[in-house]
Parts: sequence; C-alpha cells; structure tokens
Amino acid sequence: MASTTLRWIGEKKFVGTDSTNHSVVISTPADGIGMKPSDLLLVALSACTAVDVVEILQKKRAQLSKLEIHASGQQDSDPPWTFRKIHLKYVLAGKGLDEKSVAQAIELSEGKYCSVSATLRGVAEITTEYEIISQE
Repeated sequence: MASTTLRWIGEKKFVGTDSTNHSVVISTPADGIGMKPSDLLLVALSACTAVDVVEILQKKRAQLSKLEIHASGQQDSDPPWTFRKIHLKYVLAGKGLDEKSVAQAIELSEGKYCSVSATLRGVAEITTEYEIISQE
C-alpha cells in the first residue's frame, strides 16, 4: 500500500513526504514557494511514465542521454477544474534510439505499467508525441 504525509507549514503552504521520506513543497501560485497541486499531478504522470520509458529503453540497449517530458493539461473552467485532456511530449536523445523503440516504450508505459496514467485514463484523454534529437 502506498502512503504519503502532507504537512501544513503555514498560510497555503504544505510539504508532502512520500513513503521513502522524500519531500516536495506545495503551495498556491500566490505563495510562490512550491508547486501547484494540479501541476504536481502532471509532474507525477510525467515522472511515472519517465521511469518506465527509461527502463524499457535501457533493456533495449539504447544509450539514453536526455529525456524531457513536457506535459500540458486542459481543465474544466468550473470547480473542481477536472483535467479532461492531458498531452505529453517526450524529447529524447541518445545512441541506439529509433522510432519503433521509443514508440513502443511510451505505449507500454501508458497502457501497461504507469499507475498514474491508469488512474487518470478514465477521466482525462491522454495523448502523446515524441521527438528524437539526433546525436552524431
């Protein structure tokens, strides 16, 4: 079972701690010291799939030197501002990367391994694209 702790540290500021005792600061945009909770959801999705993609590409013997995931989300205009569409753009570089391997790694993560994606899939449409940066 996953477990986390969220501690209020004053005003609209919080510290979230995960089951391995790692922390992240969370706040409202006005407080400006931490991530917005809704942005943290996009980061969680990106991180979840990134772990899978890195692992899958390493198993395919690709020598990954760069992975960035740019996430954007469209939310309802009224509370609770539910995400309805999320788009992930993967930017990768490394030796041994090819279109087929990258597409397969993303597909496996999204469809089979990423728990955050599986949780969001019923509410939000998740789309992806990727760009492979050539390394000569």
